[in-house]
Amino acid sequence: MTVTVDPTGGLGQAEMLRRLEQVAARAVENMFPGEDVEFTHINQSENTTYIADSPSRGKTILRIHRTGYHSDAAVRSEHAWIQALRDDAGVMTPRVLPTPDGETITRIATDELPDGRNCVFFEFLEGDEPDADALLENFPNLGEVTARMHEHARGWALPQNFERFHWNMDTVFGPSPHWGHWTDCPHTDGETGAILTRLVDTLRSRLTRFGMEQERFGLVHADMRLANLLIHQGETRVIDFDDCGFSWYLYDLATAVSFIEDRTDMPELIDAWTSGYEKVRRLSDAEKVEIPSFIMLRRMLIVAWIGSHSETELAAELGADFPLRSCDLAEAYLTKLG
Repeated sequence: MTVTVDPTGGLGQAEMLRRLEQVAARAVENMFPGEDVEFTHINQSENTTYIADSPSRGKTILRIHRTGYHSDAAVRSEHAWIQALRDDAGVMTPRVLPTPDGETITRIATDELPDGRNCVFFEFLEGDEPDADALLENFPNLGEVTARMHEHARGWALPQNFERFHWNMDTVFGPSPHWGHWTDCPHTDGETGAILTRLVDTLRSRLTRFGMEQERFGLVHADMRLANLLIHQGETRVIDFDDCGFSWYLYDLATAVSFIEDRTDMPELIDAWTSGYEKVRRLSDAEKVEIPSFIMLRRMLIVAWIGSHSETELAAELGADFPLRSCDLAEAYLTKLG
């Protein structure tokens, strides 16, 4: 599936957010009937996210799903793994909160959005996003938590009708990539495009040889960047499993360093993460060698995402510098592994 079509239907982000606020208001009324609930928009990406504060339950998180991105079965599959990780692996994840009718997914329609949107409420977890200046302290714990998630995934019997995206070479660089074609991102033409094309060709070759055998490929979170991690009393908590699916386990390390790949202490961060990871699950030498490949794979996914999500604030913030800096990172990678 590709998501290059304008998700606002030509309305523009501001107008779509106004309409989604009406959806949020009805979802909140349905969840907390008769209560005076304040809700605030906090994030816009694939989905639209609000924090709701009700007298009966305090803070909760409302996610309004983007149309055409995940099926109901896929959303329920996400919920199943979130709960299983919490129950079986000791990973602190947010509970999915049912409505008074017992539903975990509610379709909310309005006059201006008559087709409706899927709405889900989650438990609000206390914690703070990891401090970018103290990542070396937190990365061993993050690696350990990630390994516990992977160990759980390897031994977990998938529920019937389990459905999630696959993040592999075909769905990243194939004819219908999940996040669009990287070439649709602005500033990826000319010499920049030539270098990034060499990078993609090298990634295809190396990761095809690396393979997708069971020890290396399985169910992963797929978006463990800092914004989706919470530190609370020394515990690493994991939120936002919307991208979870099947990929290489090392892809989760790559997502953990999203947007910070050019930090000068990247080797130390990788060592810190792997030291924690290997307390639970050993990494082979072949896996360690390909860590830079997965980091660049993730980087190119973000380049593609910018091109297919130009309406978002994050894409605007990243601007022209992101693909150009990606070119610099690509050249450094190709010098070593190309």
